[in-house]
Amino acid sequence: MFVSVPRSLALLACIACLPAVADEPRYNQISLRAEASSEVAQDLMHVTLYTESQHEDPAQLAARTTEAMNKALQQARQAKNVRVNQGSRSSYPVYEEKGQQITAWRERAELRLESSDFASLSKLTAALMQDLKMGGMSFSVSDPIRQQNEDALLKDAVTAFRARAQLATEALGGRDYKIVSLNLNSGGGYQPEMRSVAMKHMDAMPTPDIEAGTRQISISADGVIEVQMP
Repeated sequence: MFVSVPRSLALLACIACLPAVADEPRYNQISLRAEASSEVAQDLMHVTLYTESQHEDPAQLAARTTEAMNKALQQARQAKNVRVNQGSRSSYPVYEEKGQQITAWRERAELRLESSDFASLSKLTAALMQDLKMGGMSFSVSDPIRQQNEDALLKDAVTAFRARAQLATEALGGRDYKIVSLNLNSGGGYQPEMRSVAMKHMDAMPTPDIEAGTRQISISADGVIEVQMP
């Protein structure tokens, strides 16, 4: 018996029977990297202060630490243009020589300050060091300044990548190239940079000169090009 098959179904059946066409192979691909960078003045100052003491009674020790930190916080909050944060706080037992019996407890609490006004922060730090100790001073680039410089460097990085792509194409004797992939990444790290600054006698210098230095900001362009031969 003869069965009539609609043309549309027959056409679909023929298409389904066709072998899958593999992706066109790519040749003459080259991985390249270019980078653009600039030195940027660090505009943020970070200071870590701390109180640390020891007592046989952990409750009295905690109360003493809290009192010292509350006093420092109240004083720090009165300063203009300074961001104040409580850092870490920890306590641990102190053992006798044989390490079997607890003889006392030791506690440490931190106060972290940050400002773009170096003079104000320096003056505040000097005042707080009447009761607290210096844990460290560092400098960094603020997010708005970093973003502004990264945006400016992005075009430079792409331009540098294209220049290298053209050089590679000419070295291979190609007539042109096309970009297969391109990734742009920021580099340099923007965590506060620790500085070894002598601060033992900062209480005797209310407004010391501060040199924050610079930080290198960079944008890298990593990609793959395909050189088109004559």
